[in-house]
Amino acid sequence: MFARSIRILAAVVLALTLLPGFARAQADDPVWVQIEAQPSLAQAESSIRGYADRLQDVNGFALGGGWYAIALGPYSRDDANRVLQVLRREGAIPRDSYVAFTSSFRQQFWPRGTDLLNDTVATSPLDEAQPDTSAIDDAVATSPDVADAPPEPAPEPDETLSQARRGESLLTREERMQLQVALKWAGFYNAAIDGAFGRGTRGSMAEWQDRQGYDPTGVLTTRQRAELFRQYNAVLEGLDLRTVSDDTAGIRLLVPTGVMKFDRYEAPFAHFTPTGDIDARLILISQEGDQQALFGLYDIMQTLAIIPEDGPRERNRDGFTIVGENARLVSHTEVTLRNGRIKGWTLVWPSGDEERRTRLLGEMQKSFERIDGIVMPAAMGADSGQSIDLLAGLEIRKPILSRSGFYVDARGHAVTTAEAVQQCGRITLDSKTEAEVIATDEAAGIAVLRPTSSIAPFGYARFATATPRLQSEVASAGYPYEGRLAAPTLNFGKLAELQGLAGETGVARLSLQSLVGDAGGPVMDASGAVIGMLKPVSAEGRQLPPDVTFAVDGQILVRVLGQAGVTPVAADTGPSPAPEGLTRIGMAMTVLVSCWE
Repeated sequence: MFARSIRILAAVVLALTLLPGFARAQADDPVWVQIEAQPSLAQAESSIRGYADRLQDVNGFALGGGWYAIALGPYSRDDANRVLQVLRREGAIPRDSYVAFTSSFRQQFWPRGTDLLNDTVATSPLDEAQPDTSAIDDAVATSPDVADAPPEPAPEPDETLSQARRGESLLTREERMQLQVALKWAGFYNAAIDGAFGRGTRGSMAEWQDRQGYDPTGVLTTRQRAELFRQYNAVLEGLDLRTVSDDTAGIRLLVPTGVMKFDRYEAPFAHFTPTGDIDARLILISQEGDQQALFGLYDIMQTLAIIPEDGPRERNRDGFTIVGENARLVSHTEVTLRNGRIKGWTLVWPSGDEERRTRLLGEMQKSFERIDGIVMPAAMGADSGQSIDLLAGLEIRKPILSRSGFYVDARGHAVTTAEAVQQCGRITLDSKTEAEVIATDEAAGIAVLRPTSSIAPFGYARFATATPRLQSEVASAGYPYEGRLAAPTLNFGKLAELQGLAGETGVARLSLQSLVGDAGGPVMDASGAVIGMLKPVSAEGRQLPPDVTFAVDGQILVRVLGQAGVTPVAADTGPSPAPEGLTRIGMAMTVLVSCWE
């Protein structure tokens, strides 16, 4: 009997939840549960298939800027919050999923042929194909053990217009400004945030009310204000914002403790690292210093991997801001100088989550506070492991690869191996001067570079006019360790053969040891004249002796330069310089060529 009662009770609950009154859908206010964003359509389609196999109501929308969202819905707001809570708790969707509005999305790409953005009627996640409930109805009707379900209590009436006006009159100017901020965020207000409720503010309130299904009076009731702020703050759900007072750095700041935690001090930084699926980081900055130290920090920060090169930045006499952005992340840095103390912070957030990042950033900016009399000791964290690639525990931005090259005229034109500059977002000479490719010879593996700004190299190549003699002494200059050493090095060997191992022309075989970074560097005879360019270390899968190296013939270089509009300079005939003189010639013309994202 007990088991049967349980079954009947369960059936009653199911039947009631399937009734229309239990579907909280509001056709005029659909929302979505955004669970993921991908930087390409191919990645989005690959990911969405996995979700569609195990979840219902899966949709895909373009976000703009090359990003694509995966979202569940459409739902009413209550149902969306319920779906978000349940699926996050069960681990079916990422922890950073959140409720999104239709206005966030553009064209729908999944399921194909569907356009819910123009037919956004909110549904309940329980509103699937309705099963036959006649058996359940019979059980309810015949069972003496189950009482009739009590009717839902009627909702409390909202305030009258006069009551809403009285409540509004009690708001402070700051509270009125915050209402305008929330309306602006929701897309209904586009005027100044001044706390004055004029015609523009009233119109935006009425428009918001109408969109939510309320009477568009232009005066928000207490309940409506609460709903507006709930929508405004929904994007911050799961971040667990808490005020953190760091008594070592002397900084008080609102921190999203739901996605990061304090890790360590390495002066002048306090590091907060991610704890979950969101790759978010926070750096607190605290040090003694003057304006010169501030400007130095500004320059140093821009060498860090967490601060991409693209994005606005501004520096004045007592502070700076830096925004760095790429396809993976967006970072925001704010630093100020007060009373000989430099303090600030950097927030690093994944790209494609701009709404949440912007809201979080605003809250953190408002909360930042200096704690007087406290600054991080300069020796804090000095016992941590050190690396040439790290600055106070932060990775320094590095190029994809670096190779050697050499200048060929006084204007700074240079040559290098073609593999060094393939698919580069940016090319630099000696990590400072931007350069562009003006010509390539794929067969010979040569690239000709032109600096984008005026430079004056210390030296440049003079090309040999005569064929070099076999077994003569040669020297190569380059950066064998891809720039880890600040200056080029010279390597000495002999000219072994004026062709490749298979008899190829236009290439010379050297008896000389080289490393990967040496490729693209000049090969010189004993007089310092350039007879070729060092080729990349490669033997097409064969293991060659370590002293077997190849060079592009110098006359091939001369031909390619001429075709690129660069006039090569012929070497003078004369006595060979002393070894130290040859070293100076090689170091003066050789340049580090770096390929960046």
